Amino acid sequence: MMREVSGAAAAREALSRGRGRQAPLPTGVADAVERLFGQPLTPGEVAGRIIADVRARGDEAVREWTRRIDGVEIDDLMVPVEPAEFAEVRLPREVRDALALAADRLTAYFERQPRGEWRRTDADGSLGQLVRPIERVGVYVPGGTAPLVSSLLHTAIPARVAGVGRIVVASPPTRTGEVPPELLFAAKLAGADAFYRIGGVQAIAALAYGTATIEKVDLVAGPGNAFVVAAKRAVYGDVGVDLLPGPTETLIVADETADPRHVALDLIAQAEHDLSAQAVLLTTSPRLAADVHRAVAAELTGLPRAGIAGESLRANGLIAVVEDMESALEVVNAYGPEHLCLMVADPERALAGVRNAGGVFLGAASMEALGDYLAGPSHVMPTMGTARFASAVNLWTYLKVIPVIALGEAAASRLAPPAALLARAEGLEGHARALESRSPAHALPTTTKRSGQG
Repeated sequence: MMREVSGAAAAREALSRGRGRQAPLPTGVADAVERLFGQPLTPGEVAGRIIADVRARGDEAVREWTRRIDGVEIDDLMVPVEPAEFAEVRLPREVRDALALAADRLTAYFERQPRGEWRRTDADGSLGQLVRPIERVGVYVPGGTAPLVSSLLHTAIPARVAGVGRIVVASPPTRTGEVPPELLFAAKLAGADAFYRIGGVQAIAALAYGTATIEKVDLVAGPGNAFVVAAKRAVYGDVGVDLLPGPTETLIVADETADPRHVALDLIAQAEHDLSAQAVLLTTSPRLAADVHRAVAAELTGLPRAGIAGESLRANGLIAVVEDMESALEVVNAYGPEHLCLMVADPERALAGVRNAGGVFLGAASMEALGDYLAGPSHVMPTMGTARFASAVNLWTYLKVIPVIALGEAAASRLAPPAALLARAEGLEGHARALESRSPAHALPTTTKRSGQG
């Protein structure tokens, strides 16, 4: 079922193939796009058209696209306070308790993250930095077949702990125009200030530019499908965004000590997300590779989403037997997976060799599925190799660093002349003169003429 290769070089080549290219839209989605717009369009083209319409017509456009895409007529785009207040009553107690546990663990994790504000004073004066939260954040929560309540918590709670002044949530309505009570209760736990029942590109556009009903935010966060990601890419620069996530990924590094069934189930858990998910096993043990292959086939039997998971594993899954742990880590760092699971005898030792990963899960007890819900860190992590330069959602996603410079006159007088030399090297005479005006001994006479002036 899963493709198998041998050797680190073959693994690297297999993992790089196709990455970075936009996957074609599923046939049903492509057909729906053509029906809506009268021609085939890419997600970026769809996003551009809807964003332009929302900027031009505001609430009216948001309602129209909600009707055309989601099939729902919405009068009140904002969910009133009352449903949020009563959501708790409509949920089973065990669900409320699980959501509260997840919220508590996420909050505790991010409250321990350092914020890094500092000032240092010496003879020259004072240097330092302020750390200030972004003022307004919009959290997008995907809809679809089930309310992704965990995504709301994992995106909104670090914003709240960071001190964001106002947090609003947007998520697609159900076919009846309602919002699932799980999402409303999670929004309450996360301290959200408003909830809009809108989804897709129109939600991202409305959050980015504002309408009569929907307030403009400073940063849009949260995962979504290809159209949502295209919309976030299009509005970036007018507002900030957290990440531009692609298909979800898990890479498991395992040795002969790993339990084949645990490995197989973790691969399946990743693959059942959607047809584009990628689940990968790197192992130093040929026997484990064979055992996992058999276990995957066995565990798929009777799985409700076996069709999705099986097709994902066939199309994108990989089992690679590599030479040694050093070779495995070389593949890891070249690939930069969203989720890296180290199911080896000494995961701490292996961790020391990790440079690129969205998040790392050490040992069989730290399964990635637990991280999806309530381990502590946010599950919104960089994909498509962007872990080389990007981080999982955390406090710094919602914080700004503002340098503070407070030099004394003596320091300014000493530092201005070399700074003026650099300014003239760049051809910026105005900068040089501004600098020298603070250093009278080096200031040019006001009657000095520049070379070439008559």
